[in-house]
Amino acid sequence: MLSEEDIHSAKILIVDDSQDNVRLMLAVLEQDGYVNVSDTTKPQDVAELHRLNKFDLILLDIQMPMMDGFKVMKALQDLAQDAWLPVLAITAHPDHRISALEAGAMDFMVKPFHLDEILHRIHNMLEVRLLFNKATRNGDAMYQLALHDPLTGLPNRRLLDDRISIALAHARRDRTLVALMYMDLDGFKQINDTMGHGHGDELLQLVSQRLVATARSEDTVARIGGDEFVLVMGNLTNLQDVHATAQKMINAVGNPYTICDAEVNITASIGISLSGTAPAEGLIQLADAALYEAKRNGKNRYHVDAPPCATDAFQQRNLQ
Repeated sequence: MLSEEDIHSAKILIVDDSQDNVRLMLAVLEQDGYVNVSDTTKPQDVAELHRLNKFDLILLDIQMPMMDGFKVMKALQDLAQDAWLPVLAITAHPDHRISALEAGAMDFMVKPFHLDEILHRIHNMLEVRLLFNKATRNGDAMYQLALHDPLTGLPNRRLLDDRISIALAHARRDRTLVALMYMDLDGFKQINDTMGHGHGDELLQLVSQRLVATARSEDTVARIGGDEFVLVMGNLTNLQDVHATAQKMINAVGNPYTICDAEVNITASIGISLSGTAPAEGLIQLADAALYEAKRNGKNRYHVDAPPCATDAFQQRNLQ
């Protein structure tokens, strides 16, 4: 819900070539409790002012010299990032009403108007606009939550699948390969058992930061649950980059952490799959199997499990 304070704090712009009309409207709005009102007598400046300030409502006179309200609305439409143009058109010509609405205005007033009526229209438009903004922000937040891990902020499994699909599409186009690194922290359960889940979560956050810092900027680091992370590397032309990155990841994770004034040490094991054509699920399964081998062989290491077609593709690319 919105409070009256929310509405009276909304950003309003008055646009009129008559300074007397501007002063009158400023006085009316100030008396009604609005505290964030700007004005201009230069219609050519409106689009830039709106770009900088993102006004919640623009009180726009239609009849102005040099640039009328219709041209102003056209310039505002070019800036609009959504379907909402926050314009209350004001005109002395009743026949302009339909044209104003067709140009994008949300509402209109015909001069001369009653002050009570225009104040009601301003209040109602602002209420709708602010609710629209709030719903948009909530929608964006929900969308981000749906695609990212809430603890670390890294992409989650849903977004990871998309990133893998994109990397594979680029690999097919560019005749390169994709590497998927499936990482698991060795002995993380013991950290949780001895230090508590709160400190375990803090460790996961620190690990995620190190992984992002170690990865290339174009790669994707995701957390897919618990102490499991995935790195997607695309546009690969040799195995040396894969080996080097895997070792960097293990080294980065293996450096000591300070949590609650105590030094904490943990290691990581990584399974790596390589493919230029396999679907996302195939890459993950291969990497999971490689991770099992890395742990079986002593942990704190990586193991590459690539089908013959992947290594052959690397060799063919390097020979060209």
